Amino acid sequence: MSASASATASDVERLQGPLLRAQGLVKGFGAVPALNRIDLEARPGRVTGFIGPNGAGKSTTLRILTGLIRADGGTATIDGMPYAALECPPRVLGVVGDLAGAHPGMTARGHLQTQAAMIRASDDRVEQVLDETGLRSAARRRVRGFSTGMRQRLALATALLGEPAGLILDEPTNGLDPSGTIWLRRRLRAFADAGGTVLVASHVLTDLQQMIDDVVIIEGGRSLWSGSLSDFTDNHASLEEAYLSMIEKEMA
Repeated sequence: MSASASATASDVERLQGPLLRAQGLVKGFGAVPALNRIDLEARPGRVTGFIGPNGAGKSTTLRILTGLIRADGGTATIDGMPYAALECPPRVLGVVGDLAGAHPGMTARGHLQTQAAMIRASDDRVEQVLDETGLRSAARRRVRGFSTGMRQRLALATALLGEPAGLILDEPTNGLDPSGTIWLRRRLRAFADAGGTVLVASHVLTDLQQMIDDVVIIEGGRSLWSGSLSDFTDNHASLEEAYLSMIEKEMA
């Protein structure tokens, strides 16, 4: 991945702290509490894994961070501002979530050109992300014929159009074969190594362990742990073992 797809060194110096931050997030849906003072940080140059069981509040937290829903309490900021306050959000934060976002009748290039026009990105940038995500040979193909792996590449290409400083990905390896998983892991690692901020929510702990630097763990809408992967897995054989040990203690 080229440096143009990531935060520059000057961007990192300017940020002086987490690009993505949630503090004391509270959210309920009717009488059902979803989040109870969730805290989260993701920093430049690092890949942060966001972990928790189904129903823990991961997707709700990400939806608040990306401006899709409002919190009942607490703050969620991107580069110090709420997502909705950013002048052009996709130029600060790329989001990889719903793989059905591209119309099946459009070509990969046509989809990217449409998205680029919305954020005033150039046609040259479209061609760059086609190359960066390995979609050059499929640029003229209709999205309806894409495999899950190719759709994931297209979703990432879309997220990279605005040359954002950060990426958020929700369960990005779902449906990917081993080669697709390895490809995605390498792309995200390269993005972070070039100074970008990456936040990945996933249940697949074996995949996460091979790409992340930091871990944020939530359960039942509550924050359980936040810190480096090495600190969290200290005295444990793997991320999965350390995670299960923590959850078992919480349930005891």
